[in-house]
Amino acid sequence: MLPTRMERANGAATTRTLAGRAQARTRVLVVEDEGDIAGLIRHTLERGGDVAVDVAMSGDEALKVATADPPDLIILDLNLPVMGGLEVCRLLRSRPGTAGVPIIMLTARTSEGDRVTGLDAGADDYVTKPFSLRELSARVRAVLRRGRGDGAAPAPAVYRGRHLVADFDAVSIAVDGEPVRLTRREFELLKYLVENRSRVLSRDRLLERVWGYDRLIETRSVDVHVGRLRGKLGEAGKQIETVVGLGYRFVE
Repeated sequence: MLPTRMERANGAATTRTLAGRAQARTRVLVVEDEGDIAGLIRHTLERGGDVAVDVAMSGDEALKVATADPPDLIILDLNLPVMGGLEVCRLLRSRPGTAGVPIIMLTARTSEGDRVTGLDAGADDYVTKPFSLRELSARVRAVLRRGRGDGAAPAPAVYRGRHLVADFDAVSIAVDGEPVRLTRREFELLKYLVENRSRVLSRDRLLERVWGYDRLIETRSVDVHVGRLRGKLGEAGKQIETVVGLGYRFVE
């Protein structure tokens, strides 16, 4: 029996609804050459029904997939065939279509130097193996929340000081008229300090708001990034004050 007009309309509406739900799902690209690990991550993230996971098993495949259709977030292993994860991260950050996609690095490299290198390459978070699937899922949610913002009133997009001019919308930083090239993390650190100028910000607070979580990365990483940021800003770097025992403050 052929469906009635009402049944056809209801079926079309259901299809549109399902399609809308599918489009609303968060898309995560997992770049991992070990199939068992990739499968476990996919199962964990997709279990709630609001995440769709694609898997790439090499660095070059990850670049092709992410460039063709940028996901909402990438979980990126560092030890990959063809092209390593650090190089993949740098290339993704250099391309307009993927420059803003959050990246969580997943690796067996555990030293602080490795973590700082990964964060400097543009990663938003760094998870070491062996890892808890529950923790990884929490990290994914934290990075996505941070990317969406927390509803706070936006600060002015351009800061103009005696030495420093920072256009945060245009991602343009200049000191005494000379452009300054910052890593993504340094840029976000400067932005948060400027937005909260004259306020003392603890290292834990900076980790929470700039890195998107509040534990498992040593606060020493904040000191390293502040030191590098000061060095790149020259005279303007003196506006970032160390408040002994408390944290950092950006002053006029």
